[in-house]
Amino acid sequence: MKKSITICLLFLAFLPSFAQNDFTPNWSKGVVWYQIFPERFYNGDPSNDPKVNDQDGAFPFDTTSDFQIHSWTSDWYELQPYEQKNGKDIYYNIQRRRYGGDLQGVIDKLDYLQSLGINAIYMNPIFWAPSSHKYDALCYHHVDPTFGPDPEGDKKLILNEDPLNPAKWVWTKADLLALKLIDEVHKRKMFIIFDGVFNHLGAKSFAFRDVEEKQEKSAYKDWFIIDSWRDVAKGTQFEYKGWFGVTTLPELKEDDKGIVVGPKQYIFNATQRWMNPMNKGVQHGIDGWRLDVAYCIGHPFWKDWRKLVKSINNEAYLTAELVDPIDKTKPYLSGDEFDATMNYNFSFIVHDFFVQDAKGCSVSQFDNQLKQLREGFGEGVAMNMQNLVGSHDATRIGSAVANPDGEKFSDWGDYFVWSQKSNNVNYNARKPSAKQLEKQKLIAAFQILYLGSPMIYYGDECGIWGSNDPDCRKPMVWADKNYDAETFNPDQSKHEADAVNFNADLFNWYKKFIVLRNQYKAIKLGNYKTIETNDFEKTYVFCRKFGREEVIVIINRSDKAVLFANPILNKGNYKEVFTKKAMKKVTIKPMDIVVLSNTVY
Repeated sequence: MKKSITICLLFLAFLPSFAQNDFTPNWSKGVVWYQIFPERFYNGDPSNDPKVNDQDGAFPFDTTSDFQIHSWTSDWYELQPYEQKNGKDIYYNIQRRRYGGDLQGVIDKLDYLQSLGINAIYMNPIFWAPSSHKYDALCYHHVDPTFGPDPEGDKKLILNEDPLNPAKWVWTKADLLALKLIDEVHKRKMFIIFDGVFNHLGAKSFAFRDVEEKQEKSAYKDWFIIDSWRDVAKGTQFEYKGWFGVTTLPELKEDDKGIVVGPKQYIFNATQRWMNPMNKGVQHGIDGWRLDVAYCIGHPFWKDWRKLVKSINNEAYLTAELVDPIDKTKPYLSGDEFDATMNYNFSFIVHDFFVQDAKGCSVSQFDNQLKQLREGFGEGVAMNMQNLVGSHDATRIGSAVANPDGEKFSDWGDYFVWSQKSNNVNYNARKPSAKQLEKQKLIAAFQILYLGSPMIYYGDECGIWGSNDPDCRKPMVWADKNYDAETFNPDQSKHEADAVNFNADLFNWYKKFIVLRNQYKAIKLGNYKTIETNDFEKTYVFCRKFGREEVIVIINRSDKAVLFANPILNKGNYKEVFTKKAMKKVTIKPMDIVVLSNTVY
């Protein structure tokens, strides 16, 4: 008995020591996330393709110019014949484009995601909205009708209901398809979260349209931040606060208790609807939420909302869009608001070390910055952080590696503008070279092997490139489609053809490291220890341990081969993870990575 207790204690000593006050879910620790921008992922049902009037209220506010569903496989910067008729430039027309991606398309491609090794899906907004990005919601309790099988029928159902009476909310066909998507994800033992955009509604939402029409007599008059009402006698115009001054995104009102009672209750009702649909049980609902512009909403609301969410499903996962430093982020990650963030701070560090060349940080600086971030919020949070290297709001990693030594990603505002081709004619928006793709591979391998939860932005794994918004939102590249080569510049001049195709080599690279992560608990859940930082040779070596498993990762960031012969390799039976070849010393090729494993008995 005493011997077995000793063995158990020794085993526990190797487990990751999550703090006693760990408030984060267990299922989400170390999972591999995949971010989907629904309109650009896959058109599974052409019969529901949006019509021009479906974008009424969305920039550039043009529902009269010629319109058609854009060819999925066309050259991104080429103005198509129907677009040329309006006489506007490429960026005007990109905002009007609709490619027809929908929920059936996501369902159709779940097996693809499973083959890649994905464990969890983050869906960009799917609620009814006129824009392609859906951050201008008309409501929170219905899926966009054009994402489902019967758009016109759904619209009629929605327009006949009372938004303030959740007991009478209908379930549209698009809503039911979203529930099917959730069930299909769960059947594959995967997880799914929705995007919650609770800071603002769209100007065409049921609530704001009522306020515009009825002014002070509207039932929703206290939902928004109204500066002045329309009054002919007083000579005042109807004015209100939009998010960052954007009038299509009227902000919801807050007081010292957070978002005020009316919209707060509506948000709470919508939250319950998607987490426990039809009261059938949380197993049929989403597994959590990603919260848009969380920094724009006061802490009191998030504290109350978390209580609601956790009362419905204690294992629900809450992640916030935050781009602030550690000290400003801490209040959101103290146990009573969020479980994690979209880890842009991780991305800033990775870009600084891997993407930048002459301007990049040293290995020692890289390690120190990672350590500060890793230890900034507690181990449970660190394991749950969505470690991304690009997103729908940032230049794709495929274009980032093609533009080294520009603005630093950590200088968020400057980088955002600099990395938009529409603002920077010198930004290289062309296909990355083979050498540049080697850098992307190294970044991907590190991202997947690092502590936390790596998040892949759709298409990065198969070679999509693109500068910042809107060029980071190209339609997904699928292996069974034939794409036009990219030859057009934004000004409609031409360059040499860049072939657009599914990069099987890159896909297999991502896949083999994701498979490795899913295979080794040391990579998914293990602790983290730096073994070597060599600023001269630009090598970085770290170790992951879980129980008896140990994995050592050796990264060569330099353009020369290096030898790693650390004495630690003589202390165990280390083998290269893919070839199973025993290793006592390792030569790492330029811009490459080697992973060793060892089982401790």
